[in-house]
Amino acid sequence: MAFVLDASIVGCWFFKDENDARAAAAWTRLEDEYALVPLHWWFEVRNICLLGERRKRATEEYTVAFLDQLQRLTIDFDGLPDQLALVALARKHQLTAYDAAYLELAHREGLALATLDQQLAQAARAEGVTLVTG
Repeated sequence: MAFVLDASIVGCWFFKDENDARAAAAWTRLEDEYALVPLHWWFEVRNICLLGERRKRATEEYTVAFLDQLQRLTIDFDGLPDQLALVALARKHQLTAYDAAYLELAHREGLALATLDQQLAQAARAEGVTLVTG
């Protein structure tokens, strides 16, 4: 089985001082399952790492090691989303297009969504999308 992995979960993994049961559950699921992500996830994750460096919460060396470890996980990239569905979800739930892409993917594929974003989680529940919980 697969699940959709939001970059907020990866951010929790990246920052050593952040812990959340949902992030731990997603990590554990990756032992036997794979994650599916929208294309922009790649950029979001690297931006999280760069912001961590700029805020002195991570070093360049740590970022390199983390990204190397992340590439070893079973994370697959989806293609382009259904643009009409994405825009409709973004409008309906006041989401960014980036966050709506996670919701559209989970909804379209019938997969659970792993996120720490409260607004995205609320929208997922409203759309009948299961959330990864801890």
